Amino acid sequence: MDISNCLLNLIENLFVVLSHINIYDLIFIDIETVPQFSSHEQLSGSMKELWEAKHSFLKNENERAEDSYLKRAGVYAEFAKIICISIAYFRIDKETKQRTFRIKSFSGNDEKILLEEFTQLANKNFDSDRFHFCGHNVREFDIPFICRRLLINQLKFPDMLDVSGKRPWEMFDVDTLQLWKFGDYKHYTSLKLLTEILGVPTPKVDIEGKDVCRVYWQENGLTRITEYCQRDVITVARLLLLFKGDRQPLNDEDVIVVK
Repeated sequence: MDISNCLLNLIENLFVVLSHINIYDLIFIDIETVPQFSSHEQLSGSMKELWEAKHSFLKNENERAEDSYLKRAGVYAEFAKIICISIAYFRIDKETKQRTFRIKSFSGNDEKILLEEFTQLANKNFDSDRFHFCGHNVREFDIPFICRRLLINQLKFPDMLDVSGKRPWEMFDVDTLQLWKFGDYKHYTSLKLLTEILGVPTPKVDIEGKDVCRVYWQENGLTRITEYCQRDVITVARLLLLFKGDRQPLNDEDVIVVK
């Protein structure tokens, strides 16, 4: 079998699997991260050296390590922290019989408390044999980042993230970026671009991903960041419904934010 046939089979299998995914068995997830400190100067001596080593691999010759810290450290779990995790799921309202989308966010300045609360809720409410995570670039960013920060904070993994003893095909998180790649390993498409070209409605935003560090460290805008994180979760859910050919829209009035 040649490579082109392999890719065609991969795509076919991918969407056969997608057609069998029950949206009521998915936990939609998104995280927001920032550098651990508000400036490079606050790093310890050894961490400054380690950041300089990391910076040297970024190949930005016109940028000093001191200047790149706030711009880039937030995407590396070794130098960053999670300030918000938003999760959501579909359910049928018992009274109205309408489909709703419930969102719960864990946000705060103390990452350890945030992660503990997320873990407790995941273990209490979601059976790891039934539920799977869904997000945009969730396999390469959100889930690995959460796992690394759990380990750094010396916290036990929630059952849904405990992959010990599982075979690769048993770890089935749904990633809208991977679905869009169609087997292309070198292609990246942002959620914003993907929803624009596919005509997926997105909630109005006042910030973007590149603004999160500034809004957090300079403007103390954790509430705005949490709302931004929730909007991304809603957008991913709408995108997945489109991929599945689900014609029932996810309207703003269907979204319930759980305080």
